[in-house]
Amino acid sequence: MPARVTVRYWAGAKRAAGRAEEPFEVSTLADLRAALRARPALAAVSEVASFLVDGARASDATALRDGAEVDVLPPFAGG
Repeated sequence: MPARVTVRYWAGAKRAAGRAEEPFEVSTLADLRAALRARPALAAVSEVASFLVDGARASDATALRDGAEVDVLPPFAGG
């Protein structure tokens, strides 16, 4: 059963999404990444981004629960 999660976008992911956050209904992080890849503006970002679920690094196999916060963190450059 899909979980209702809040996806929060950071840096380039935020620019690509055109918003800071939005709700999704997905079961796993893999499902979320597939939904993001379906959007042309987010396809490239979803391939290289790191994902945190409730502040912990997550993999595609990570199951999501209702109320979880998923952070989409694209690679950062800087010095």
